[in-house]
Amino acid sequence: MKSKKSIIIYIVLVIGTLVLINLLANRFFFRLDFTENKQYTLSQATRDLLKELNEPITVTAYFSEGLPPNIMKSRQDFKDLLTEYASRSDGNVVYEFINPNKDEQTEQEAMQNGISPVVINVREKNQAVQKKAYLGAVLKYSGNSEVIPFIQPGGAVEYTLSSAIKKLVAIEKPLIGFIQGHGEPTTSMFSQVMAELNVLYQVEGVNITDSTYLPKYKTLVLDGPTDSIPEWQLNMLDDYLANGGNMVIAMNRVEGDLSQARGFEVTTGLETWLEKKGFTVEGNFVIDDNCGTVGVRQQQGAFSFTTQLQFPYLPVISTFADHPVTKGIEQVIFQFASPITFSGDSTLNFQPLIFSSQKSGTQMAPLYFNINKEWGDSDFRLSGITLGALLEGKISGELNSRIIVFSDGDFAVNGPGNSGHQLQPDNVNLFVNSIDWMSDDTGLIELRTKGVTSRPLKQIEDGKKTFLKWFNFLLPVILIILYGVFRMERNRRRRDRRRDENYNR
Repeated sequence: MKSKKSIIIYIVLVIGTLVLINLLANRFFFRLDFTENKQYTLSQATRDLLKELNEPITVTAYFSEGLPPNIMKSRQDFKDLLTEYASRSDGNVVYEFINPNKDEQTEQEAMQNGISPVVINVREKNQAVQKKAYLGAVLKYSGNSEVIPFIQPGGAVEYTLSSAIKKLVAIEKPLIGFIQGHGEPTTSMFSQVMAELNVLYQVEGVNITDSTYLPKYKTLVLDGPTDSIPEWQLNMLDDYLANGGNMVIAMNRVEGDLSQARGFEVTTGLETWLEKKGFTVEGNFVIDDNCGTVGVRQQQGAFSFTTQLQFPYLPVISTFADHPVTKGIEQVIFQFASPITFSGDSTLNFQPLIFSSQKSGTQMAPLYFNINKEWGDSDFRLSGITLGALLEGKISGELNSRIIVFSDGDFAVNGPGNSGHQLQPDNVNLFVNSIDWMSDDTGLIELRTKGVTSRPLKQIEDGKKTFLKWFNFLLPVILIILYGVFRMERNRRRRDRRRDENYNR
């Protein structure tokens, strides 16, 4: 009887403990994060942002249900993130999830709010079926609203959500100026960059005149000038830096014309201005064994076709310094880059940010491109050439200022209108991170590349690939056979021992 009573008490205590844990879990959100980049831990920037909320912000998440597990995981991750936002904001983040696929009226509501469906392929009854999926959210705060039209599974969701909140909360955005008038791309040619910058900043083109008030800009961007820059304008940039200004410069010191298969040096006066500060962007081409490709049209009989050939003048960059500008970035491709060196004042901080691979080199301009050239180790005798760098300190006056220079003026440019091309994300991230690091005091820069990263395998020889393939295939089989032999031998010994024991008796 006593035992039965103890069992009942034990069951009641267990149930009570579980109920208490659930109640506490609903009140206090807590989870352990063992991921490498603390993907599921809110950054200090987000925590500070949530403390600024003076009134509730409502998040209506439009997520379809009944989708493949990898898509449904993004829904659960977003819900967990919102739960933590609500906890950290003392209830000032209120959210609800709506399934737009449940009826036509709800679907119309989602689309009217700016959430457009995406088409995904799923398998049902061994057949490929296309379904409309909604993965977006609408945020409302103090009479204003912000739309996240699509939440990329595995992407930098915290950055997306925190940036949307920051955009709603911010009263006045910092001003970023893109210098124009010397052949630079217009702001409309930076479509992907502008999509990122417009979240936190007000961006405008700047034609420098003697009456232009440059100190109003948090950061100035000078990208890809092709015409000479007057000395009086460069003097105004010196004055801007002397007042503590910041600049991001992406310049073409060399350029290539594939239609004529030639490369040449570019001079605008900007290179001389930088040399006075110790920044030397050389008029040479960097070549790299780790490179992009170009399409070469070939004719064989009556047929013509395009072949992709390695082109070392398009270095693929995968070596980066440990710095907030390059944090989380894995691969950037440049077009016709040049080496950067520094020989200036030792009181200034010069820090290389991005480097060529361990097999790289340089070639003097002008030159002709030999598309069919067979490249060998003798062409790549250098390593770790600096292609982008930071200079900070008292560059032009008594106040600290900062300049970031990249030796390619095209790596973040999409091009004009519909003829523009899509850039890979890290090209955009590197450019926007540079502006963010100089302009944003909130710390949201660290969140842009915080997500599920891709880590491509290093290139290995064919023989090693074959060995690894067969090793991975045969190892489990060998282990199972060895385990079977071990068990068979162990059982045989047991039988022998039992037989001996029975015999001795």
